[in-house]
Amino acid sequence: MASRRVISLRRLLHSFPGRTALTSQHTTKHNTRKVFFAFGCAITGGSYLMYRSWKHGDVSHVLPVVHARDTKEEEKVTPKMTYRELRFRQFASVESHGSIYMTPQDFLESVTEETPRPRIGRCKLSPPEVEAMLRLTPTRSRGSTKLFRNLHNKGLISYTEYLFLLCVLTKPHSGFRIAFNMFDTDGNQIVDKKEFLVLEQVFSNQPDAKGDKSNKDESLPDVQDTTLLIHFFGQRGSDVLKYDDFYRFMENLQSEVIELEFLEFSKGMNTISEVDFARILLRYTLLDKAEIDQCIDRVKERIPEEMGISFKDFKQFCQFLNNLDDFSIAMKLYTYAEQPVSQEDFQRAVKICTGFTLGKHIVNTMFQIFDVDGDGHLSHQEFISIMKDRLHRGSRSHLMHTQGNWENFRACVKNEMKTF
Repeated sequence: MASRRVISLRRLLHSFPGRTALTSQHTTKHNTRKVFFAFGCAITGGSYLMYRSWKHGDVSHVLPVVHARDTKEEEKVTPKMTYRELRFRQFASVESHGSIYMTPQDFLESVTEETPRPRIGRCKLSPPEVEAMLRLTPTRSRGSTKLFRNLHNKGLISYTEYLFLLCVLTKPHSGFRIAFNMFDTDGNQIVDKKEFLVLEQVFSNQPDAKGDKSNKDESLPDVQDTTLLIHFFGQRGSDVLKYDDFYRFMENLQSEVIELEFLEFSKGMNTISEVDFARILLRYTLLDKAEIDQCIDRVKERIPEEMGISFKDFKQFCQFLNNLDDFSIAMKLYTYAEQPVSQEDFQRAVKICTGFTLGKHIVNTMFQIFDVDGDGHLSHQEFISIMKDRLHRGSRSHLMHTQGNWENFRACVKNEMKTF
């Protein structure tokens, strides 16, 4: 019989470095309040009894015990899913023929929100409903920076297409041609539906994807039409995709996500505040709440009068982040010379990598966020590391609180304890 782990609140409290056990005579009321606050949301049943016992100085008989499943036995039954597949399943709100799909709205939320909107189950669509939904898909000539928003929940996006779209969001413009050539398997400068589906199968057979590893050619005729397939290749699937069409789609999608994020903070205005820019930049990173608050406080202190950041400057900065790999190569010159990076050096390196110049004000704002000691220089290694977290926001594994993962739960609680 498989052994079972018994995890109690008492053991968790003992696991925090430098903190005394809850029942220790040396525990102060202040620390006790902090412990109960941190676990207040995690433990609901019996909370009132715990409070009464704490007031009377005895908690030994009311501490709840959580029985965890045998992880080894569970792993044999259910194979582990990757983070990307977990996130896809978390946001996908539609089911058809036993397969789950995202809607265009689901996809946008998956790259701009930490958790999906509340819902009860998935909407199960019949074949006639799917057919009617896909008839609403616009042709390539009608593509725009509002394509996904206009479609809203009237569309289907498969898991492999989700992986493809995530790649689109992080590609610099210089990489668009490489991406197109990957689809153009026969090198004739056009991509047909079969070529697109073949590369989709490559996506689905890589370690990050789901699906069986059966012969690709055998599975192609049975593929369910989706919004992307109809947008690219028409209702009959006979159209072909040229590079200009592909480039325009990738540019439009990047612009749509950037605009959606900007509008969230601009509240209908033409600019966002410097503090809001800092919040946007830091909310997809590994920094904890206390560190983020410190960055925001620096912006408030060093830029007391709001000047605002326009959408044009914000979009250029986001496009620059897609060139972080090239930027890091340029910055290695300063690493070798052991020289700090000034704002002028930063702007010069950005122009070399992207071909455009970032506005002085947005660069200055960014420096105030990351320049801890206020000497006007930047630790570019730390900046690049933090911005890579921001760039890969659609696949941020540290934001996925996996149910049943004890280490993730402990890390979450420790992070909360830092904010007291």
